[in-house]
Amino acid sequence: MLITILAAGSTGDTIPYIALGKELIKNGDRVRFATFKNFEGLIKSHGFEFHPIQGDVREVAAGAVGQQAMQADNPLKLLLSFNKLRDLAQEVQKDLFEACKGADLIIYHPGCAVGYFAAQEFGIPSVMASPFPMTPTKAFPSLIFYDLPRLGQGFNLTSHKIFEQIMWMAAASPVKNLLKREFGTTPRNFSSPFSKQTSKRYPTIVSCSNHVFAQPDDYPKNVTHTGYWVLEEETWQPSIELATFLNSGKAPVYVGFGSLGNKDAAEQTSKLVMEAILKTGQRAILATGWSGISKSDVDSDDIFFIDAAPHAWLFPRMAAVVHHGGAGTTAAGLRAGVPSVIIPFSNDQFAWGRRVYELGVGPNPIPRKKLSIDNLSNAIQSALSPEVKQKAAEIGEKIRAENGVETAAKIIQGCVN
Repeated sequence: MLITILAAGSTGDTIPYIALGKELIKNGDRVRFATFKNFEGLIKSHGFEFHPIQGDVREVAAGAVGQQAMQADNPLKLLLSFNKLRDLAQEVQKDLFEACKGADLIIYHPGCAVGYFAAQEFGIPSVMASPFPMTPTKAFPSLIFYDLPRLGQGFNLTSHKIFEQIMWMAAASPVKNLLKREFGTTPRNFSSPFSKQTSKRYPTIVSCSNHVFAQPDDYPKNVTHTGYWVLEEETWQPSIELATFLNSGKAPVYVGFGSLGNKDAAEQTSKLVMEAILKTGQRAILATGWSGISKSDVDSDDIFFIDAAPHAWLFPRMAAVVHHGGAGTTAAGLRAGVPSVIIPFSNDQFAWGRRVYELGVGPNPIPRKKLSIDNLSNAIQSALSPEVKQKAAEIGEKIRAENGVETAAKIIQGCVN
């Protein structure tokens, strides 16, 4: 088959879909990958056909609308930011739709809902591939409500439906305009596709471990938590300097806040983090990302800066990981079997911070607005306690026993058999 994957987001958003696509290639399929131009080299290096979508994810993130979305720390702010993202979504619909032409099957991130409608028009299967649980359930609230007070099963179910509607509000108008341009009209019963991805031909797969969020009993039949989609970087090699640092002392603490951090706060954040690290007496690796944290003039042999390194390779070599709580970074930390300290900035990051704490593999999260030298150093010390380290190791072992990409690929193959 020729399979099109639609994924639009940061590096962390893209990596799981690369892992999934590589498993499909291994099974004999061709994969066309549609995402931002920033990732062309990365996508082609893994053997995919590349279909660019216009725009620069770094510029979007650095702009006023992108910053508002990335700093939304409650559901209302998220709704307002998603409403403003509609204009940006309008610009990429044609590119996403063009990537679907000629495909035998379409896999799409929930933020690329046009994939469902393209599949309907072309008469082919579609798979919604979500990086987090979003199917309505009574078992737990939607991730954007997860860190709020618990109000029972009825509210849990409603919270997921609210989130679905927020996602659809951002996509509906741009998708509708695209379909009108392409076909002169919109489909009958034009509505949110998310609840329609529940059959064998149109399933939903979720890159989530059942040891992190167990698949709820009230899910529809064809919605599956497959386990994480992990990109194994067997050929990646560290620089001589990084290898020397890792081998020259005890396991360090990793600190990084993703590829789409706040440039204005980077210098302040890096100085605070380094002071906290030095206070704990730990060694550390600080990842600069695109703008998440910056180099400072604090000079210490116990602190090593890197631009980036594959989490699947680096995290198992760490004593603990300190990060923003993005879904992909959280998954990598959990799978590595090391404690996590989460500093959530926005959106679902607060949920992952709370879930890490609930699982016993890290301390209470520290919202970025409340970050200080003292509470970060105390959190790191808490994460390195024997009890937390043991719990993290146990959960990591269970997660590594899952094979998320293999399970997901079987479901995808089943769409056409």
